[in-house]
Parts: sequence; structure tokens; C-alpha cells
Amino acid sequence: MTKTTPADVNIPPRDIRFDVDAAKSSHWLGGDPVGTAVFNALSLTFPDGERMFIDAVRQYRGELGGKLADDVKGFIAQEAIHSREHHQLNQLIDRNRYPVNEIEAAIRERVAFARSRGPMRMLISTIALEHFTAMMADAHARHEDLFDDVDPGIERMWRWHAVEETEHKAVAYDVFLHATRHWSPWQRYFRRTLAMALITYFFTRNISHYAARLLEADGYSYKDALKAVKAYVWRKPGLFSRNAKTYFAWYRPGFHPWDEDNRALVAEWKAEFDAAAAAPAPA
Repeated sequence: MTKTTPADVNIPPRDIRFDVDAAKSSHWLGGDPVGTAVFNALSLTFPDGERMFIDAVRQYRGELGGKLADDVKGFIAQEAIHSREHHQLNQLIDRNRYPVNEIEAAIRERVAFARSRGPMRMLISTIALEHFTAMMADAHARHEDLFDDVDPGIERMWRWHAVEETEHKAVAYDVFLHATRHWSPWQRYFRRTLAMALITYFFTRNISHYAARLLEADGYSYKDALKAVKAYVWRKPGLFSRNAKTYFAWYRPGFHPWDEDNRALVAEWKAEFDAAAAAPAPA
């Protein structure tokens, strides 16, 4: 029997706006230039990347019914709001100092390439990248110290993002399972694991490169910047490695993102943002 998202997992859009003016500060992540560069690099990928995720599932929307159709609707709404809020943060990065336009152009080029590969490859890229974002969201929830000494508006935005990435972590995957329902288990396994291996290489390499380019504007040589970024993402705090168990779960035959039900980990955050979304907008 094909696994799927639990029936009691809901994916509500929360149309919350965050005060991220502190992103104007060169080193908003607790004064750490390296961590700030890494999170800015991630944020710069989100607007175009999440629009691609939306389009990847939307292409199959007409085939879907029942809960999965509802989940896709929630996924699209959540990702659209994520794109909007990260765009707002990205606009506040000092573009006179940092090579933001160069990085955004490189991201657009990579996203255009992914789109050009056709609907199925775009969907497979999406499920791999969604696993990455869910993995990082889980790591964030387990290691809240990541955002110590960060402006409350920015800290809340990243926590909100983590909650919703956790909630919708399997939506694109469930669409993939539906779209490939006539494939053999081996074909499905081979395609998704090959995609993850490739995405892991290119995504981590590109984020490291973008962050190193940002650090160059802070006076680092590119070589030293890249060394510092790699230490941050792979060793301490280990943004890409501290949740290796979740990452490697992908390579199990029969894997499903909800094999690890981590809703309890973000339950308090979810309650906070449910309340914020339900609150009346200020006059």
C-alpha cells in the first residue's frame, strides 16, 4: 500500500506579514557575518524557487481529488506567502554593498533550467528540494539557539517558515506518488534517489558560493569566505549536516516524508502562528 500524508495533517495558509527591517543590518544574525551570509543566500533562492515549486504541483492539479487536492491548494497558498515575505527581506539587503543582483540572476538561470526540463523533472527537483527545506526546518526546531540574538521580526519569520515547511513537507511528494502511480517501484526509487544526489551536490555548492560572494563584500577573500561558509554549513552549527538522519532517510526504499512524524516538535510554534493568523489586522 502506498504511503501518504496522515489524514489529520492540515496545511492552512497563514497570511502573516513580518517586520524584517533589521535585515538592513549587514550582520543581522547575532552579528555573525558568516551565518548572515548563509541565511541571506538561502533567502535569495526562495522567491523564484518557491514559485517553481508551486508550478511543479500545479501542473498535476487537474488529476487530483480529495485530501490531496486540498493539500495542494494549501501548499500553493503557503509557498506564495513564503515567496512574498522572503522577497521583502531580500529587498532590504544592501544592494550597493553586496552582489545581490548577480546572485539573483544566477538563481533565475538555474530555475529556468529546471523548468526547461519538463513537468516530471521539475516535480522531482521539487520533492528533493522540499526534503532539504523540511530537514532544515526540523533542525531549526531541534536547535533553537540558531537564532539567538536575532531581531524578533526576522527570528519569527524563519520560525513561521519552519512550521509551514514541516506541515507541507510531503505534498509535492504525494503528487509525485500519484503522478508516477504506474511506474515500477524500482523506477520511482531510482529517479528520486538520483535526483536527491544531484540536488544535494548542486544546492549545497550553490548556496556556499552565493554566501561566499556575499562575504567578499565584507572583506573576505573568496577562498577564506568559502572556507568559512563550508565550516558553518557542514561543521558548526552544521546547517546541512546536523539532521543527517532525516536526510539519509530519503534513500530508504518505500520512504515517505511522514515516516518521521515531527509535528510535536513545532506544536508550540504552530499554535503561536495560528493565533497570529487569526488575529484581526491592525487598523
